[in-house]
Amino acid sequence: MTPPDLSGQAPAAVVLVRPHAFQPNPQTIADNAFQAAEVGEDPAVLARRAHDEVTALADALTGVGVRVHLFDDPEPDRPDSVFPNNWVSTHADGRVALFPMYAANRRRERRGDVVEFLKAAYRVHEVVDLSGLEHDGVFLEGTGAMVLDHVLRVAYVARSRRVDPVALERFCRVFGYQPVVFDALDAAGRPIYHTNVMMSVAGEYALVALELLPSAAEREQLRARLEAGGRTVVPLTAAQIGEFAGNAIEVQGSDGPVLALSARAAASLDADQRRVIERSARLLPVAVPTVELAGGSVRCMIAGVHLEPRVAAAPAPASPVADGAEPVLA
Repeated sequence: MTPPDLSGQAPAAVVLVRPHAFQPNPQTIADNAFQAAEVGEDPAVLARRAHDEVTALADALTGVGVRVHLFDDPEPDRPDSVFPNNWVSTHADGRVALFPMYAANRRRERRGDVVEFLKAAYRVHEVVDLSGLEHDGVFLEGTGAMVLDHVLRVAYVARSRRVDPVALERFCRVFGYQPVVFDALDAAGRPIYHTNVMMSVAGEYALVALELLPSAAEREQLRARLEAGGRTVVPLTAAQIGEFAGNAIEVQGSDGPVLALSARAAASLDADQRRVIERSARLLPVAVPTVELAGGSVRCMIAGVHLEPRVAAAPAPASPVADGAEPVLA
């Protein structure tokens, strides 16, 4: 049997949002065990550091040939706007999805200017807006709640209050994904709030904390499904998940695949894990310690663009701003 072509898993373009008023979100701390409870720093200093960390990530991605669309967010009431992957996803069939968000103050992160930019720069034939489900208390926080295999059409999902079965079923039916759902718990027995902090599906490998699944049957189902899709499973430990090693994303650079992750996450990987990853991808570690105070890391900061460009994609600009122009403001 010919192995599947998994090259479409890694996006060659991404959307980043650079916040000007970053802070850990008080409305998400209740179920986000990765979020810092107390920061104890001047808010202006914290915001400046987060702003600079997004700039550094944009520069690093641009430097390896990823096309970066960088949008600034000067608004003071969107503390988690640095994580756009939770409210928008893009798909190779020309569709864009908008998602219902759990925290009320995160619903303001959805931005029409970002969607309009995508429609202008890429072939978008439909925007599927699921955000109205919020009014019924139904949530699905995008590619935080789901880790998508874009090629084999599988949605890997850890059960939590951030993903409602009704919304998941609707997304999978409309976009043609098969859900693989499991329980995953942290050391205190709490559900992992977002699937993308504990696993990442790349082209030839998958990082996953199988030990966080209390059910042996679900562990084996998850491993078998990933291996059946042609991925080498790289098991991560609970300690590595605490260092954000699962919150990584493979992107397509000009010289091949690159695994973008935080410096903290990269430092936690052992030699065997690195060896498997580096068979097909380069590691691209970027230090984002301030952003990580909000409970997410590099993968959460990146919304992959899986759409077809309207014109041949130009080389990534030297200054990582939206399509080579001035940064797009809210």
